[in-house]
Amino acid sequence: MDSLELTHQIADILVEKQGEDILILDLRGLKTFTDYFIICSGTSRRQLDALQGAIRETLKQPSPPILPEGVEGTPESGWILMDYGGVIVHLFTAETRRYYQLEDLWKAGHVVARIQ
Repeated sequence: MDSLELTHQIADILVEKQGEDILILDLRGLKTFTDYFIICSGTSRRQLDALQGAIRETLKQPSPPILPEGVEGTPESGWILMDYGGVIVHLFTAETRRYYQLEDLWKAGHVVARIQ
């Protein structure tokens, strides 16, 4: 599965689990460490945990399973980063997302989709 297909699959999971303000940024040509960022807000720490769990469980289903190269952060911190190589997923509480303003930091990236 290429990184764009993986990006769409993860976005579908986030929509299904009612993630909020989902932003997909194309960073190809800007950075070499990944192709896409997915930034999503959850309404609570509990929802962040559910979003993370849904992504992990769904991506473990195909054969071979798609496993993250790394996961950092916790629901309690308000920010979870899931690194799938070509796709990096950022799950935030709304407050933490406003604080770090990743959209502004990576504004050179092309917006592929924004799902409110």
